[in-house]
Amino acid sequence: MPILSDLNNILNHLAMYTPVVIFIIVLLLSGIRIAQEYQRAIVFRLGRFTGIKGPGLYWLIPLIERQQKVDIRTRTVDLERQETITKDSVTIKVNAVLWFKISDPEKAILNVASYSQAVYQFSVTALRNIIGQHLLDEVLKEREQINHRLQQMVDDATDPWGIKIEMVEMKDVEIPESMQRAMAREAEAIREKRARLIKAEAELESSEKLSQGAMEIAKNPIALELRRMQMLSEIGIDNNTTTVVLIPSEFTTAAKVLSEAAAKR
Repeated sequence: MPILSDLNNILNHLAMYTPVVIFIIVLLLSGIRIAQEYQRAIVFRLGRFTGIKGPGLYWLIPLIERQQKVDIRTRTVDLERQETITKDSVTIKVNAVLWFKISDPEKAILNVASYSQAVYQFSVTALRNIIGQHLLDEVLKEREQINHRLQQMVDDATDPWGIKIEMVEMKDVEIPESMQRAMAREAEAIREKRARLIKAEAELESSEKLSQGAMEIAKNPIALELRRMQMLSEIGIDNNTTTVVLIPSEFTTAAKVLSEAAAKR
């Protein structure tokens, strides 16, 4: 029958093109990509940069477009210990830690071959250079200023690469043992000097007070004898001894006059 013949022809044609349709569907589905919230995809079409995609679901033209993902989270780089010479010719070993993130994914992929290696190598070089511009005392006492300056130096150099340097911190500064002993002697001398200055200031203040006391006692001689009696009483309390004291005649005379004046009243 003609109807059955036409139906068979349609089914034959569908069976013939089904593999092609399935292949096209699979090919289209193969272009689906997913990027995490902290990822960005740099898309190239036939070798040319076309844009940045992500995060979430997006689609690439199969066999024509390809991608390169980058992580835009903050990364930590441990700068290995470097042996360098300070401005005052002291050999020290110093290491540091650097934190950076990708601020422009396009520049990070297109402008530099390996941004991680480039950041590391430049940071190590900058660390050695900046240490060579400072004295040993400055390296030990002014770490915060050196860290800030190092951060600015590396950040300016890596900005064309789309890299943002967030922080740089020097971890350890190792100095030679001979220099450590010299610094210990210097610190001890400074402490001894400070102690002697404090003692001298105390003696000066004490002498001034004694001078003031002597001047007050000179105005009234009886006060001197009263002070002497007070000292004798203090000696008797502190030491269980017998003390023989010669009392000046002026003191007894003054005491007699005072007693007579009190009796007359």
